[in-house]
Amino acid sequence: MSVEFQNVPVNGVNYRVAVEGKGPLVLMVHGFPESWYSWRHQIPVIAQAGFKAAAVDVLGYGGSDKPHEIERYSMQNLASDMAEIAKALSDDGQAIVLGHDWGAPIAWNSALLHPDVFRAVGALSVPYSPPGERMFLDVMDDVFTKRGLFFYQIYFQKQGVAEAELERDPRDTIRRFYYAVSGDAPDGTWPKDKPNTLGMLDRLPDPDPFPAWLSDEDIDYYEAEFKSSGFHGPLNRYRNHPRDHEYLRSRDDLNIYQPALFIGGDRDLVLKMLPGVDVVERMRKYVPNLQTGVVLEGVGHWTQQERPDAVNDLLVDWLTKQV
Repeated sequence: MSVEFQNVPVNGVNYRVAVEGKGPLVLMVHGFPESWYSWRHQIPVIAQAGFKAAAVDVLGYGGSDKPHEIERYSMQNLASDMAEIAKALSDDGQAIVLGHDWGAPIAWNSALLHPDVFRAVGALSVPYSPPGERMFLDVMDDVFTKRGLFFYQIYFQKQGVAEAELERDPRDTIRRFYYAVSGDAPDGTWPKDKPNTLGMLDRLPDPDPFPAWLSDEDIDYYEAEFKSSGFHGPLNRYRNHPRDHEYLRSRDDLNIYQPALFIGGDRDLVLKMLPGVDVVERMRKYVPNLQTGVVLEGVGHWTQQERPDAVNDLLVDWLTKQV
């Protein structure tokens, strides 16, 4: 892989972007707790297919700026940042945007809010769903907190608490968190009965050996990135639920009309939050031009890292139809 790192200043902050190839821009947005490196298997393949592959370090991560203010990480701000990055890196001011985990909502909402920039959108792990009448955290408070149960996104709300736990040993954090929501972890590895008096890593195992899809060298890279960046910026994304809900609910039309792709895994806990629901068919109500919708067997949350070949085949097939 022969990526070139570019510094892209937008909206008063600087983003580090790993770029390879020439052609129509494909902008890739990672999730939590990840890095541009999460797209390491996709970047050279997409570039070889005739595209300019560009993977950002999301604000707060890696080589990008790390503002302290929570509101700077709002969905409105991040979507605007993605649009400006796309304009800066593309020849025609447009791009196809791909996202995984939190990067998926960022990609979906970038397409929603900036349809003049993003002509197509693809997402891994997290399907598109417009905000409901009740804010997500309020619903989860009823489901978990009021029953004395742990829910990680509620745990993340108090500044400093999750930072202290996750920054204590970033390598341990990556190993435990990545494994617990991967397709290799046995059912129940992410404990549903954990009391809300515990931390995120409590009761999560550290596997030995780690599944082969994440090598020691890969873990070394993530460890070094989070030792440098910390977790405050990444956690601020979770602290914008009220702000995001209010902003998006104010819009008249929350449907996404661009050509779209979704790839998930049948062992991903994100999809297991909707038991019995065909997430692909459910999305068609809000994403009428969903062209590719696939749920891969045996795949957990880290879709493009766990099954890079299958994901690459689906991505390249879909991407080549957009040009």
